[in-house]
Amino acid sequence: MRIWPGTPYPLGATYDGSGTNFSLFSEVATRVELSLFDEDGRETTADLPEVTAFCWHGFLPDVGPGQRYGFRVHGPYEPTAGLRCNPAKVLLDPYAKAIEGSISWDEAVFPYHFVDPDGEPNHDNSAPFVPWSVVVNPWFDWGNDRHPLTAWHRTVVYEAHVKGLTMTHPDIDPELRGTYLGVASPPIIEHLVDLGVTAIELMPVHQFVHDHTLHEQGLRNYWGYNSIGFFAPHNEYAVRGHRGQQVTEFKSMVKALHAAGIEVILDVVYNHTAEGNHLGPMLAFRGIDNPAYYHLVPDDLRYYMDFTGTGNTVNTRHPHVLQLIMDSLRYWVTEMHVDGFRFDLASALARELHAVNQLSAFFNLIQQDPVISRVKLIAEPWDVGEGGYQVGNFPALWTEWNGKYRDTVRDYWRGADQTLGEFASRFTGSSDLYEDTGRRPHASINFVIAHDGFTLTDLVSYDEKHNEANGEDNNDGESHNRSWNCGVEGPTDDPKIVKLRARQRRNFLATLLLSQGVPMLAHGDELGRTQRGNNNVYCQDNDLSWIDWSDVDEELLAFTSALIELRTEHPVFRRRLWFQGSDSTGRGAEDIGWFRPDGSEMTDDDWSQGFAKSLAVFLNGEAIATPGTQGERIVDDSFYVVFNGHHGRLNFTLPGHEWGNRWVRIIDTTDSHVGPARRQWRAGERIRADARSVLVLKRIDPLPGRRAVIGGA
Repeated sequence: MRIWPGTPYPLGATYDGSGTNFSLFSEVATRVELSLFDEDGRETTADLPEVTAFCWHGFLPDVGPGQRYGFRVHGPYEPTAGLRCNPAKVLLDPYAKAIEGSISWDEAVFPYHFVDPDGEPNHDNSAPFVPWSVVVNPWFDWGNDRHPLTAWHRTVVYEAHVKGLTMTHPDIDPELRGTYLGVASPPIIEHLVDLGVTAIELMPVHQFVHDHTLHEQGLRNYWGYNSIGFFAPHNEYAVRGHRGQQVTEFKSMVKALHAAGIEVILDVVYNHTAEGNHLGPMLAFRGIDNPAYYHLVPDDLRYYMDFTGTGNTVNTRHPHVLQLIMDSLRYWVTEMHVDGFRFDLASALARELHAVNQLSAFFNLIQQDPVISRVKLIAEPWDVGEGGYQVGNFPALWTEWNGKYRDTVRDYWRGADQTLGEFASRFTGSSDLYEDTGRRPHASINFVIAHDGFTLTDLVSYDEKHNEANGEDNNDGESHNRSWNCGVEGPTDDPKIVKLRARQRRNFLATLLLSQGVPMLAHGDELGRTQRGNNNVYCQDNDLSWIDWSDVDEELLAFTSALIELRTEHPVFRRRLWFQGSDSTGRGAEDIGWFRPDGSEMTDDDWSQGFAKSLAVFLNGEAIATPGTQGERIVDDSFYVVFNGHHGRLNFTLPGHEWGNRWVRIIDTTDSHVGPARRQWRAGERIRADARSVLVLKRIDPLPGRRAVIGGA
């Protein structure tokens, strides 16, 4: 096999129409072999002939799309020095754009012998048991595809799993269920559009591995937080094959979602890889350049620093590792047309030596990058290491999953003692976390439910988790529920309990979708999805975790959609700027006001009372001061939102005339109707709020001369 010198960049396998250039970074290698596999799996090898700045490279004419390949890296095997080269192992290309196959868990996949992990290296050939990289065709007809570029304050995020969202839908072609093309199918796109969400945040679609421990138990890594290929769309979500078809199908999905105005955000896992700790398999990075790619324990280089709970942590101090991550991000934006990223355990990416460094090289690169700095960036602002909880501490470009929002809202509706000030802060965008860093309310990604925990229905239905199917004696997952489930565990036919649980779900949804910031729904919560009390379905690739489209709560779906429509139509619920409170022009210029149930304004003492569970908030739509496209002042309706987190019914007195003369109720979470009630209430009148309920009233007497254009902001 004749191989020409080629070029060191771009890294990976690059097809140019006449052949393919291969390039692999390794500072520790003494020799790199390129392995090609034919249709029968026979291997042909050739040394990459040149090395430039630690990049080993070569060009093969007449090698094109669909060619399967891997690398064998020669070099020192000295685990005590952190060096683990083993040419018996075929390694994936870190820049592979597609990957074929999966792991067969033979001992040959590991760099050591099971009987003596610290002994001589395992020289068994791993080629028959590992996935292979694939050369892809980069061309695709994008037509007139464009990024929707939805403004952050208009964004509603829908967290979803490719397989779980589509696997049981009766109107999707069975061949397409569980795939990218299933997500792109009309039934799913119609559901997303009708619901009103603007962005789908896909759980990991980078090529991932089903863990050895799960394989031994007959389970699978369903969630996918176990990446091995940062450029390759996961091959199991493709319909027509693994030889690059997964790339084409992923692009087709993005194109279809964009045509419907829906952005695509990827949940990306750059903080660790599927190779695990020192006893894990050798699949790619470990055998290519172990000390470059991983944080090693300084005092004993055999072991890995584990800030992620998975056995290893990617070493973002190394320039080539930073380059890998940045090249991956740019590829997904420029070539795959995605609109943003949610970074799993993002604090781990900011670790320089041990501590989380807010000015780490990774964030500096993001800040100056002309492509990545312009897309949506969402941090999961914690990891499992010391000092890893960093909610509110990410740089100005970033938004964050607001874990404090989740905990505060759950605690409020379960009746836990906390100050009303904490709840009010979360409802109004968490300015205490984000305003001082120059960010706006959209920096807070608000959520009550995400993939890791109870579904919304289960949150109000179970006191305890039921994770027995996971094989860990129910010791995995969140330890305690943070909700109120009406005192009955699990499913029930008691109509009173069913009614109370339905109300509690509506309370959570109303709070979430009327809060300032960016709301995120977990897929299926609008349908009443249950996981039967399992709050950690990471290994349950079955009907326990998939949405059951045959059991849809149509009433809940309609309520959720109506709430999103209300938010979309009224800028007062999705402000671009922070609330300012009162100013020198008088009470009418206040953009927000807080009230006790007796109609008087909240005092400092009221805010500090942990036992208080009820308050109301006035949102002045005529003071949002948002400029329109022609310079006109965009204003909105004004609303009065009542929160009764108390266990008993309360009467709320509406405030005085200066806040509004006439009001109509449009939401009462004691039922699922969204829309104006027949009755009107006047200033000073009392309105009943049932136990644990939300009321939303709209003012129907805007002040004369104050009205301009409603909406548009």
